[in-house]
This record gives sequence, structure tokens and C-alpha cells, in this order.
Amino acid sequence: MNLIAEIGINHNGDIEICKKLIYLAKLAGFNYVKIQKRNPDICVPLLQKDKLKSTPWGEMKYIDYKKKIEFNEEQIIQLIEYSKSMDIIFFASVWDKDSVDIMSKHCDYGKIPSALITNLELCEYARKKFTNLIISTGMSTEEEIEKSVGICNPDIIMHTNSTYPSPENELNLRYITWLKNKYKDKDIGYSGHESGIIPTLITIPLGVTWIERHVTLDKDMWGSDQKASLDPIEMFELCKNIKLVLSTLMYELGPRKEFHSENEKKKSLRG
Repeated sequence: MNLIAEIGINHNGDIEICKKLIYLAKLAGFNYVKIQKRNPDICVPLLQKDKLKSTPWGEMKYIDYKKKIEFNEEQIIQLIEYSKSMDIIFFASVWDKDSVDIMSKHCDYGKIPSALITNLELCEYARKKFTNLIISTGMSTEEEIEKSVGICNPDIIMHTNSTYPSPENELNLRYITWLKNKYKDKDIGYSGHESGIIPTLITIPLGVTWIERHVTLDKDMWGSDQKASLDPIEMFELCKNIKLVLSTLMYELGPRKEFHSENEKKKSLRG
């Protein structure tokens, strides 16, 4: 099982917070850590750029806020090297071609987030740049997903609900089975935004090979994604319980197995 700790923008532009989350992700048992990478000059709509936003750093234009929480290439290299020292793989969701160019120079993995799988030009560009490409399917119609898959031929397709946090009755986890049957040559994963960990665990017997969850140091930190993220205790609980679930599913389908512990019990109960 491949486990991604999605730091996203929960670092609030603080590289030390990001490093703490990388460290915790490794300790908990994640294999990958991921941030979001944008060029705000491209990604922020023109009408939003000059709007004032109240932030922990004071009131500022929205474009200035978005730039404040972005890591530059030098910082990204530093985070990649730190992740390597922790033996965990660092990559990013990319929101524009500039970000694809930066991240693909240093990372084999890249992800097109749900918000952008309808940007077929970006999907095609990212496919050319990354060795391994992931897409998430939130907010999308079946036709939009088909077009994205056709254009970028992703290695991994992730089912997700893009509401933060996602209502449990709208998770539609059986869609994972649909994706597995429809795209038999792809790895199928789950990117969860629900509260808690139980729905994520349910995806394992459905056959996912990738699981992604947002992570935070504290759900009460400032930022839009903090509440829908796992705190450190939940990070450890998730990884521990994933191992438990995998252990219950470790045997291939077949006739009932005989185990030594049961055979010993049989002696006392059946004679």
C-alpha cells in the first residue's frame, strides 16, 4: 500500500512547519509527502487578485497572500533533500505549466488535482514531464474523467469527493470498484477528505493501492484545509489501522485455511 501525506498548503508558507509534517509523516508510516505548487500570477483569477484578505500576517491583497504561502524553487529543493534524508518521497500537485516545469526537474511524481483535470492542455503537458502521473476525480463527470484519462494516460487514478470535509453519505466508495473494472491497467487510489479514518479503511478491501489524506499539525491552525486534515494522532492511527486491515486480507481467495492456533483449540474442544 502506498500512503501519501498531503501537506497541501497547511504549512502556511512556513518551511519549518512543512519539515515537521514530513518528519511526522515518516514516523507514522507514510511513504510519500505532497504539497501544492502554484504560480499565483497565473492561477489566481484577475478579479480576485486585488481583493483584500484578512490573514494572520495582517490584511493584504489576495494575490500577495497566495504568494506568501508558496515555496520557491530553492525552498522546494531544500524540502526534497530533507525528505530524502527521512527516506520519504516528496512531490506536488501542480496547478499550472510553470509549476510542472519546476517540480518535474526534481521529482518523478506529479499530480493533477481534481480542480484541473478538465484543463486538458495542462494534463497533456504534465504527462510529458513526469515519469509517474496521478489524477484525482473530484467534482468531475464521467465524461470529464474519460477525457482526462484519454489525454494524460495517468498511472494512478484517485477517487475523491472534493468537499472539505466530505459528508460520509456522499463518499460513494463503490465508485472505486467501477474505476478498477473500467481502467484495469491503472492503479486505483483514494484521496479522502472526510472526518476520521473509518471510510478510508473501507477502501482497502475495495482494492485501492494508493491512499492519500491531508495532514496538519493542528486542526485549529489558520487555513482552509486544516479542519479536513488528520492531526498527528490521527496520522499514526490511520497507518496503524491500515497495517491491521492489510493483515486481515493477506491471503489469496481460496478454500478455508487451517492455522496452528485453531488446530490447538480444536484439540481441546473436539478432542
